[in-house]
This record gives sequence, C-alpha cells and structure tokens, in this order.
Amino acid sequence: MNLSELHQQIQAAMRASFPPSDAIVAPFYAMMQYHLGWLDDQLQPTQANSGKLLRPVLVVLANRVFGGRDEQALPLAAGIQLLHDFSLIHDDIEDNSATRRGRVTVWRRWGLAQGINAGDGMFALAHRAIHRLSDVGVPAERVLRILRDFEETILCICEGQYLDLAAEGRFDVSEAAYLRMIRGKTAMLAAAATGLGAQLATDDAQQIAALWQFGEALGLAFQMQDDLLDIWGTPAVTGKPFAADLVQRKMSLPVIHTLAQASADDHERFVTLYRQPELSQADLHELLAILERTGARAYVEGLARQEYARAMQALDRVVPSDVAALEDLRQVARGLLDRTA
Repeated sequence: MNLSELHQQIQAAMRASFPPSDAIVAPFYAMMQYHLGWLDDQLQPTQANSGKLLRPVLVVLANRVFGGRDEQALPLAAGIQLLHDFSLIHDDIEDNSATRRGRVTVWRRWGLAQGINAGDGMFALAHRAIHRLSDVGVPAERVLRILRDFEETILCICEGQYLDLAAEGRFDVSEAAYLRMIRGKTAMLAAAATGLGAQLATDDAQQIAALWQFGEALGLAFQMQDDLLDIWGTPAVTGKPFAADLVQRKMSLPVIHTLAQASADDHERFVTLYRQPELSQADLHELLAILERTGARAYVEGLARQEYARAMQALDRVVPSDVAALEDLRQVARGLLDRTA
C-alpha cells in the first residue's frame, strides 16, 4: 500500500466534490479549503496539515478486501473525510477552540457566523461526494443504501456530541456514559468507514457486519489512545501542551476512572483543582500524581488493548477476496495502538 499516493487520490476526490463557483462566493468555499489545509489564512495555496486521513483510507481498504475498485471507493472516502471535517469545524466553535492542526480555527479567523456557515457548507459537500458514487458506476440501489447508513452515522455523531456537551462541568460522569458518548462521537465514523466501504463491494451481510464491528472497536481504541496522549503524550511529538486535557479540564476516561476510584481526600483535591480558573505547573503535577495513585493510565491502556483485540477478532471473521488488503487493515490497526501522536 503506497499511503502517499492514496492520500493524493483521496484529496483529489475531495476537491472534485466542490462545485464551480463565481468570484462573489469563492471565499465561502475558500474558508473550507483553508480548514482542509489547502489554503493559507490569506486564501492562497499552501500545503498545511490536512489531518491523518485515516477514515478515508479505511474506506478504500475495506472496499479492496472484497475485491472492490479504488475508483468506486474514492467518492465515499471523500464523503467520509468531509463529514469528519464538518464535525471538526463545528466542534471548534462548540469547544471555543482557537487552533486546529496548528493553525487558527475557521471561526476565529472569519467569525462565528461564517464558521457555522462554512461547517454547514462542508456538510453539504460530504453528501455531494456520496452522490458521485453514481458517476463511477455504483448501482443506484446500492448508493441509496449507503446514503441511508451515512445519515444514520451522522445522527449518531450528533448524539455523541450532545452527550459530550451535556457532560461539561459535571464530575459524576460514569465510565458507561463516557463510552456511550465516544461510541457515537468517534467510533461510529470509523465503523461507517469500514462498514460502508465493505458495502460498496459485497452484499454479504455477515461480512459487512464484521467490518462495521472492526471499525467501531478500532474507533474506541483510537479515542482511548487519544485520551492517554492528551495527558501523558510528549508535547514535542503531539504538538499539544503538557497534560493538555488536564489544562482544559477535560472529563476524559483517565479522569473519570480517577474520580471513581480515588480516596475521598484525592477526589476532593482533584475536583478543587479542576474548578480553579488557572492551573500552575505544580497543580498539573499534583493532578498527575492523583491519576497515578488510581492507576488510571494502566487502566485505560488495558481497555484500549481490549478494543484492539475485539477489532482483530472481527477481522478474523472476514473471508477476503484480497488478502493483502486485509493485512493492510491489520497494519493500520496496529499502528493506531502504538502511535505517539
């Protein structure tokens, strides 16, 4: 698998989803292209960070597993990535985030109203990409099934975001509630990437279900790994501040575990520190010490390994037309579990 070439093909399919535009509305689309890393803040061509493109790669690989052709997978891959980027534009607004991928966020650069509108536009582009499946020979009935499941995926993502926002400022969030949230907000899009990718190339319901389950488990493991990196990751590698999630008072899985398992004194101290308007380096180290005493890091690492194992078990049920593509999916999963950024 030549990942660089595949990334180029995915981005070309994303570009093809943009309609022709006249000069008066060109800045509307340019704001989206800025978010995608194609333009700088003066709306001039650049090559900035466009993200990992993990989910569209999963689409193409899942399609290959059952003998599908890349040219038929690329519109779906583009739609999945554009949907992800739509959610990021709106997440940045809802989380009051100033930066994304090392650059100023769309809404901070052009204002709240234009940020919302740019996100809405990218939502429409994601659907436009899916409709292009008809142009590459995918039968209309199959396109409609994919669109139906695409819409269900969007609702699950929005449900997850609702649960995330509803939990802000609370210290009684359970592990079960958190897992329900990330299953919708994060894991569902990975599940759609592999499940819908499979649907392009096969009608075997059991094989499609196995790829949906693989993607969901992989997505959960991915988010758990993110939770670990956002507290214990090396800033020079992650590009984020030291103990970033603690600085932002995030109720991530290590924090939820700690609040459930800490002694009364540690629980009270953790909550007191989290309620402070600012955290010093000494405060951060104290929070880390409390996390250490509850074994939060090892606990979440164990859960991530369990989800990785569940993903591998799902792949074991797959009968591939392309053995190499199945091995590529395994390699992607291994890389996610071992990543440092």
